[in-house]
Amino acid sequence: MTRAVVVCTARPTFVVEAAEQRARAARDLVAELGATVIGPEQLVLTPEDVEHAAGHLEGLEEPPDLVINVCASFSDANPALRLYAGLGQPVLLWAFREPGEVGERLWLNSLCGANLYGHALVREGEQVRLLYGDPDDPDVRAGLARALAGELPSAPALPTAQRERGDRQRAQDALDWLNGRTIGAIGDAPPGFTPCEYDPRLLEDLFGLRVEPVTVDEALQQVGQVPQQAHERELAHVADRPGMASLDPDVVTKHAAVTTALHETTTAQQLSAVAVRCWPEFPTQLGVCPCSSLSRLADDGVPTQCERDVYGAVTMLLLQALGAGMTYLVDTVDLDRDANLVRLWHCGSAATELAADPADAEQYVHCNRKIGVAGNFPLRTGPVVMARLTDAVTDGDAPGMRLLIASGESMPAPNRFQGNTADVRLDADADTFVHGLVTGGFPHHTVLAWTDVRPELRAVADLLQIPVVEW
Repeated sequence: MTRAVVVCTARPTFVVEAAEQRARAARDLVAELGATVIGPEQLVLTPEDVEHAAGHLEGLEEPPDLVINVCASFSDANPALRLYAGLGQPVLLWAFREPGEVGERLWLNSLCGANLYGHALVREGEQVRLLYGDPDDPDVRAGLARALAGELPSAPALPTAQRERGDRQRAQDALDWLNGRTIGAIGDAPPGFTPCEYDPRLLEDLFGLRVEPVTVDEALQQVGQVPQQAHERELAHVADRPGMASLDPDVVTKHAAVTTALHETTTAQQLSAVAVRCWPEFPTQLGVCPCSSLSRLADDGVPTQCERDVYGAVTMLLLQALGAGMTYLVDTVDLDRDANLVRLWHCGSAATELAADPADAEQYVHCNRKIGVAGNFPLRTGPVVMARLTDAVTDGDAPGMRLLIASGESMPAPNRFQGNTADVRLDADADTFVHGLVTGGFPHHTVLAWTDVRPELRAVADLLQIPVVEW
């Protein structure tokens, strides 16, 4: 009989009841298909839960026939690294579709969690596969049955860019523009967010970019030292933003202070982009989410990145240098195979000019933290490009980068998830793209742009001699 290790990971900030229900159904389906199920019956939520789950793996006399990590909701990659780094056999990452009504928060963010696990494990030299869909989906049942019989889903081949290259001089001009610029990095990467780690020497060697670190404590101290006059100017500036009048005035006041402090830091240190560790300290210690403050900086032409994603900042600056205009850092959170569509989302830091209707760029509370201030509006429609510079996957120790590119069209749609959402119908096959994103070890963050600079991106990659993966 097939022995399957099943570990169901989740995070308490998502809808735990929905995660538990789907996790139980997933375990039941594995057993129903004839496998012996090994592993904790409860959700793995805490470091103690992770250690308990590790005991199930480490206590086996022989390797299991199949290892399944059910991404019952989003979680950081630390459980994956503790459980599967060094495992030496592929891990099947099972991600669920997003439940909930249109306009509600992301209940699970399961696919993004699988994406983050894939990045962390592939970077460690492990292999992953993706199973996407709910336990009652006939295709999921069939795919799981094949996996239990030893036929894991294949990892799609990663396509290389072979189409038109842009003018090399324009590409060189963009690289010259980047040379000597500085990115502000506030705080450390959140624990387990491996795509948000960076190599400063690599950025200096490839782009001539410098990263200026600022601790979270320093940033919070700067917020508390904002001059009253500057604070009041910012309050007056944001008072008429849609939705702001309905929010807690104390939180709006804190929001104005955060925005002012970020503006002052950006100006004083001549920063070209600002990557911010946006949680947990801002909401837990200061009582405000910085999403709309990052939006305000973006409105003023400074690319901003949540979760202190420095390589995301580099990607945005490169797109800006190539003439892409305003861009936004997004997660891939949902897949609609029938419509060949992916839903791209983040929790509310988009520049208001990127709204489908900038005059109605509502400001609201954060979807998980339930405090202000975060944007809550759908993103602009029209042709789009997705891009991402990230660490290369190599067999040796030499660091390097690679470039992801995809394209499609952002379709008119209501804001599917609270925050900022774009429904993007891809030019390539959406199912292949999502599987490639996970199994290829790409970051959970990509950058969304509304100007087609793909030829110029390819030319930049040629100049830098880095590989391009393009769907």
